[in-house]
Amino acid sequence: MKPGSSSISAKLMWMNVVVSATVLALAVIAFFFYDLISFRQNLIRNLETSAEIVGTNSVSALTFDDPQSAAATLQALRTSPDVVSATLVTNDGTTFAEYLRTESARPTPVRALAEGKNDEDWVTGRQVLLAHRVIFQGKAVGTVYIAAELTETGRRARQYLLIACGVLLICMAAGLLISSTARRLVARPMVALAETARRVSRERDYSVRAAPHPDKDEISVLIEAFNEMLVQIQSRDTALNRARDQLEARVQERTAALRAANRELEAFSYTVAHDLRGPLDAVQGMVYILESLEREEQEGERREILEQLRQATRNMAGLIDDLLNLSRASTVALRKAPVNLSEMVWQTAEELRRGDPERRVEFKIARLPEVEADGGLIRVALDNLIRNAWKYTSRHDQACIEFGAMRVRDETVYYVKDDGAGFDPKLNDQLFQPFHRLHSRSEFPGTGIGLATVARILARHGGRIWAEGAIEKGATFWFTLKSEVSAVA
Repeated sequence: MKPGSSSISAKLMWMNVVVSATVLALAVIAFFFYDLISFRQNLIRNLETSAEIVGTNSVSALTFDDPQSAAATLQALRTSPDVVSATLVTNDGTTFAEYLRTESARPTPVRALAEGKNDEDWVTGRQVLLAHRVIFQGKAVGTVYIAAELTETGRRARQYLLIACGVLLICMAAGLLISSTARRLVARPMVALAETARRVSRERDYSVRAAPHPDKDEISVLIEAFNEMLVQIQSRDTALNRARDQLEARVQERTAALRAANRELEAFSYTVAHDLRGPLDAVQGMVYILESLEREEQEGERREILEQLRQATRNMAGLIDDLLNLSRASTVALRKAPVNLSEMVWQTAEELRRGDPERRVEFKIARLPEVEADGGLIRVALDNLIRNAWKYTSRHDQACIEFGAMRVRDETVYYVKDDGAGFDPKLNDQLFQPFHRLHSRSEFPGTGIGLATVARILARHGGRIWAEGAIEKGATFWFTLKSEVSAVA
């Protein structure tokens, strides 16, 4: 609760007190005026009765001109504490007899009665004046005037004030009791709801929920609506965070892909500028040498240069083919169909044996089920893997190249294994980067593009590739494909 603010329970308490005090004050005022009017009317009726009695008892005194008897009759008004003075007046307006409660009392004022009226009263402030015409044998013989004060009104007002103060104290006590009940029934759940709203606003934690209210009233409806609003906000916030995370992941993926593409572009630029330039320079140099040689005397040198020229052009053609395969691996549309991986590996193995029949290499090729894949791209990938194994076992007198598959955690994993030169495991992260070579050209020829092409082709098929190996202990390349037709037992 902020300084200077009041709680709902305090407001309810003061509201109960103010309402109770207001109602009490209005009731006291209403009853006071009702009692004042009733008292005044009763006083006037009493005065009328006294005036009639005085008039009746004064008829003989007026008839026989006996003022003393009339004064004695007026003295009977002493029994009425409100009467201040009284006067008996003859028809000509002469004062016949008079009564004063005290010597300092003012004489009774005399007013003429309206024509045809025998009784009339006038109220001025706290004084009441009543006039009664004395009738004897149908004729007016005089008029009685009685003046009285409303002294009882002040006493009654004080009584009402005391009663109102007592009732007010009782109402305040009842207000406190009612406010405590209201705090339990109304204010407490409202305060708890306000605290929950403040916590949600401060901590941005939309998993918080307000405690349900046991009664099925408006407060319960408010709490349920508030909790439902939090559920919706939490759902939207979760969806927004998920979308933001996905967007950030996509941005990171695109950024990583862009960086990789930039690195490949730089390496490609270097390859075009260096690797292609080298064979072209060699071709130009050999053509120049050939032009300077005489045909008959230097036939042997000419043959050697021509062989070098052919080798340079073969290297350049191989590099161009590798670049084209790398480009096709990323851009060509997939055309999937059932393909036999084992048959493709046998075809590559037979081609390698025909190209170098003197090498002693044992091929172990497992018979595997067909898979659903792009035959052209998969052939490029397998051809690269088998030719790599052939190349890196070339320095061993006898070698073994193996192709097969196994089941690992509900997934078919294929492998190409050799017992050749292997590689340093520390450089494993560079194997599938384009234009990166783990061996020098003098050791093993190549462009450094083949494994990168294989990785792209497998990624296009929803698979992945990784390698294990050690220097002079061979290498094993593992890969998966998501488009299998059947599983390997």
